[in-house]
Amino acid sequence: MHKTPDKINLAHSTVLLVDDQPASLDLLSSIVQGFGVREQLKCHAAKDAVELLQRRAVDLILVDCAMPEMDGYDFVRWLRREAAEPARFTPVIMILGHAAHARVARGRDCGASYIVAKPLTPSVLLKRIAWLGVHSRDFVEVETYVGPDRRVRNYGPPPGEEGRRQTDLSGDLGEAVEANMDQDTIDMMLKPMKVNL
Repeated sequence: MHKTPDKINLAHSTVLLVDDQPASLDLLSSIVQGFGVREQLKCHAAKDAVELLQRRAVDLILVDCAMPEMDGYDFVRWLRREAAEPARFTPVIMILGHAAHARVARGRDCGASYIVAKPLTPSVLLKRIAWLGVHSRDFVEVETYVGPDRRVRNYGPPPGEEGRRQTDLSGDLGEAVEANMDQDTIDMMLKPMKVNL
């Protein structure tokens, strides 16, 4: 299990902020600046963000889901399916006004790396950014979905189901290849032992 780092350095990161509401964009900008990010690129519309990403790369995208014309969901879908590499692999944190299950599922299914609900707090956002830096997920490209693997925890396929990924292990257990350990051996493994250094 990966531990979230106590300190992260975002000074050399370029962050793209996309929100059509000027007050929300300013708040997001202030939060990100407080994290030490020196280079922020701000877009008031998703279409402007599309044009920007065709010219330059960024390290992280924070996008609001509710915008006129092209909303955050359509923007992330475009990013994952149509943007050139390496932009299409850029981590995306989608910001939702309401954390209704349907909206969260829609954000996950369009290819967002993480979803955060408003009201946005700096500590929650920083934890999510740090989590993205520590945990790597496979990038999945199939007909119905393009984006980071939606499984955050890999428990394998549900019982009785065939795995769909190359990394899924079979639930079938083979025959034992060695004799079972006796109880004394198990107890010795679990018993705290004094160590001389």
